[in-house]
Amino acid sequence: MILFTFAFYSGFGILNFNMLIPLAERLRPNNLSEFIGQNELVSEFSPIQNVINTKTPHSMIFWGPPGTGKTTLARIIASKLDLPIHEFSAVNTGLGELKEVLGLNKKTPQLSFGEEKTVGKTKLFFIDEIHRFNKAQQDFLLPFVENGKIVLIGATTENPSFEIINALLSRTKVYVFGHLTNDDLEKLLKKAEKELKFGEFKKDVKEKIIDFANGDGRKLINTLEQIKGQNITFDKITKDLLSKFLSEKTLKYDKNGEEHYNIISAFIKSMRASDPDASLYYLARMLNGGEDPKFIVRRMIVFASEDIGLANNNALQIATSAKDAIDFVGMPEAQIILGHIVCVLALSPKSRDSYNAYFSAKKEVEENGDLDIPMHLRNAPTKLMKELGYSKQENGQVGNLPNKLIGKKFLNN
Repeated sequence: MILFTFAFYSGFGILNFNMLIPLAERLRPNNLSEFIGQNELVSEFSPIQNVINTKTPHSMIFWGPPGTGKTTLARIIASKLDLPIHEFSAVNTGLGELKEVLGLNKKTPQLSFGEEKTVGKTKLFFIDEIHRFNKAQQDFLLPFVENGKIVLIGATTENPSFEIINALLSRTKVYVFGHLTNDDLEKLLKKAEKELKFGEFKKDVKEKIIDFANGDGRKLINTLEQIKGQNITFDKITKDLLSKFLSEKTLKYDKNGEEHYNIISAFIKSMRASDPDASLYYLARMLNGGEDPKFIVRRMIVFASEDIGLANNNALQIATSAKDAIDFVGMPEAQIILGHIVCVLALSPKSRDSYNAYFSAKKEVEENGDLDIPMHLRNAPTKLMKELGYSKQENGQVGNLPNKLIGKKFLNN
């Protein structure tokens, strides 16, 4: 075997092309013995070890938080079982791409060099964020999982009981991933220090980096790359300097962090201000950052009643149609429909009258408790109740509120 090493000279010296490979890829293990974390899944006599040892693959769902090894484990399984792996992100994969890989879009496909070895062979489909596939996309996979043409490994951060259709879920085994422990993160950090050859962190700095990663191996690796970018050897980093680096990090969309709430707030306030341009911008920020479209749609539906309300009684129906669009069309095409509906909501006239009226009524209930229901509004299923005046309209009866609230107005229209 001939090994080619490429390097070029720059003003900073010789740069090895290996250094251009992201640290996460350079640290990614090729064997279960090197895999960090998830001991219950990968240790001796564990389910995944058994799959590899017996060469009996089955379709799986990897459920757990980000940065816990789901992608890495799928690649190891594919490698050890000698299965060609095709990786997809459900965020931007349509049925066309799946059909292309399965050879359904052409009768006699042109094969590239070496590709003939995989023709007719079982393929491993790794689908990241599989919960983002709609029902039609999941249904499409079902017959290929059943006939063994593909081994499916879907990765999700969402509960598969709610996000994966029952037919597909029943044909897969769900494996639950947990956050990496501090010991796991420390092992990963030591491995990264050795790979980067940039010195070693002091103990208190290591502890702070591990605490910042919060069980997410990917976050730890990204933090180390950011620190190395400061061009200060690791042994010179102090806790104060580390805090400065972390606080100055480039903002990115974090579905579980502060930026998540900042952007959804900006999105809602932009629609409230009837600003379609800003609304579309924040919509794109969320979708590009991997936000679940269902979360965005839920906020749009609430907005339609809370902020548009009686000013446009069609707004709620329009917003609700976004949910149907996601389920029926799926991503990435559904983002076009979401953009359309966001523009409709942003440009619609606004009224908070019904919102304010409801909470005024709610406040009245909380302050006065259970006031007596007027007699003429009460249910009268028996003769005795009718004799007592239940459900009987009296002459001069004023309104339908309890006596104490007669004349009270919640909705000012």
